[in-house]
Amino acid sequence: MDPVDALDEIGFWLERERATSYRVDAFRRAARALAALDPDEVSALVADHRLRSIDGIGAKTEAVVHQAAAGVVPEYLADLRERGQEPLVTGGEDVRAKVRGDLHVHSNWSDGGSPIDVVAKTAKQLGHEYMALTDHSPRLTIANGLSAERLERQLDVVAEVDASLTKFRLLPGIEVDIHEDGSLDQEPALLDRLDVVVASVHSKLRADRLVMTRRMLKAIENPHTNVLGHCTGRLVEGSRGKRPPSQFDAEAVFAACAEHDVAVEVNSRPERADPPDDLLKMAIDAGCLFSIDSDAHAPGQLAFLDHGCARVAALGVPLDRIITTWPLKRLLAWTHAKR
Repeated sequence: MDPVDALDEIGFWLERERATSYRVDAFRRAARALAALDPDEVSALVADHRLRSIDGIGAKTEAVVHQAAAGVVPEYLADLRERGQEPLVTGGEDVRAKVRGDLHVHSNWSDGGSPIDVVAKTAKQLGHEYMALTDHSPRLTIANGLSAERLERQLDVVAEVDASLTKFRLLPGIEVDIHEDGSLDQEPALLDRLDVVVASVHSKLRADRLVMTRRMLKAIENPHTNVLGHCTGRLVEGSRGKRPPSQFDAEAVFAACAEHDVAVEVNSRPERADPPDDLLKMAIDAGCLFSIDSDAHAPGQLAFLDHGCARVAALGVPLDRIITTWPLKRLLAWTHAKR
């Protein structure tokens, strides 16, 4: 087994299990260190037991590399694979089997942990037919949001990675911040060039109900907006603590989503589970479309779709109203229809 593949796969399973970033980084860092070397050099280091001379290789990663180089699946990886045989949560298996892609994913160009090509290859390995790369927009400086210039450069990288993969499409996209006045945080000419635009509120989450409603309605009315991301902004668990949902006129917001053909995101991150069940039921009754997304910030988190699929199955969302079950041609015709 290729040692770099073994290290990266361990990183995937640890991310999927929501292990600490320290544990994940140890294996991802070791994988990058070995990938930068010539394979013959790696073989020599293994043979001479000098792997620890490489910055980023520790005792656990050294053991993994030695076992992989010997042609066996490392014990640590075998244990993780066994633990990962079951879905993260049960109840959504039938929906998950119908989902073709993911429209909300981050890379290390903003606040994700891995390069674009690694995230895209992982999505393909998971059986996705497509994935939209949606790094943050410039206003979200804490998440290293992309300026117009950086987004232009990223479009070239996305095209290169997409061309390198068969039977899979990497779509250029963005998670664009919704300004306080409801405008979108990126140049319209650049948004025109993207296949998917997820619009999300990230600031002033405790704003007055009327103010927040007006802000969201204007963003929904924008012809560039395809998906309304994590609409309440709530946090129900996790290292960032808990955060109550934003207050807004949900009936008006979901009616606008239905009118303007904007999908409501079912954000699958366990700490978000957004929107809450009562609002998700309201969106169903309003006739909205939905996008089940992972909001992954690491390759292993792409598996978080299990959580969203389970919620959708439990609430009986019609499959044809879930845009991430659509074939790519239908999806792209829909995302570009208003522009």
